[in-house]
Amino acid sequence: MDYLKDRVTIYEVAKASGVSLATVSRVINNQGNVTEATRKRVQDTIARLGYKPSGLAQALATSKSTTIGIVIPSANYVYISNFLNGITEIAKEKGYNLSLFVTSHSKEDARSVLEKVIKSHVDGAIVFDDELEEEDLSQLSNYAVPCIVVNNRIETEKIGCITFGYEHLLREIIRSHLEHEPDKMPIFLHVHNCGRLLERTERSFIRVCDEMKKEYRIINCDDSYTRSYQDFLEFFEEEKGGKFFIAYRDSIAAAVINAATDSGLNVPEDVEVMSLIGTKYASIIRPSITSMNIDMGEIGKRAMYMLIDLATGKLNNKRYKFESTYTKRDSTKE
Repeated sequence: MDYLKDRVTIYEVAKASGVSLATVSRVINNQGNVTEATRKRVQDTIARLGYKPSGLAQALATSKSTTIGIVIPSANYVYISNFLNGITEIAKEKGYNLSLFVTSHSKEDARSVLEKVIKSHVDGAIVFDDELEEEDLSQLSNYAVPCIVVNNRIETEKIGCITFGYEHLLREIIRSHLEHEPDKMPIFLHVHNCGRLLERTERSFIRVCDEMKKEYRIINCDDSYTRSYQDFLEFFEEEKGGKFFIAYRDSIAAAVINAATDSGLNVPEDVEVMSLIGTKYASIIRPSITSMNIDMGEIGKRAMYMLIDLATGKLNNKRYKFESTYTKRDSTKE
């Protein structure tokens, strides 16, 4: 990473010029109340140190646009699209430009994308990627790029975060179901490389089943409606009713529901299905899908507002938690 260069901060400019931060800010934003001699001294210091003002901070003072880097695992998922819509709404309102960076389900690829974000000289970043750790994201801090991380708890001077509350509610849902439907086998559908949220909810599922001394199963499935549908058609040829499935997304839940129905089973009498990440499709599919929900559009908006406050030193609470909700629909009895 030799091509990267540490950013000089406004604090260094102020110290080297022998003036206050406010004075440097007025010079940068071409505001009054600064003598010509002081203005020239600050400008000379800026040129000598190679200081590049934060576009995000300047945008608030000058109404000029700036560029925010958005890192996401994929734009194909509905919940990610809702997240981007929230970000875009605030970016348009504030006059910011967005630069999109998409990763695959690989830590190496995520790190490579992060280097591209730094190299692109964005003025701030919002990162929704389960593969990155604090040590990876600290690269952004090293280059004075403020960052908001979504679905990962990391808090530093230049990093704030948004976390999701899922596990407690999920344990309550599973416990209630096991009490009311003791004859149905609980099955958690595991999708490879789907990140921390799936890992956390899977651990919660196992914990509740163990506490209640209930036999359970973990079944691997593809992150694809078409392949999952075919797999569960074969599954229901061998195994009939008496199952309660927990799927990661609506598309996988729909594959199970359709395969069960096409195999002559009744949903929810024979087979019950719920989705962990509900979207608008949960209420469109028939039977409609019982799901946990979290407002990704609002999360996108919150991430933008937090990033603005972080860049300007106004973010007092660097962590914001969104709690999930539960919507009972036709694919479960409870």
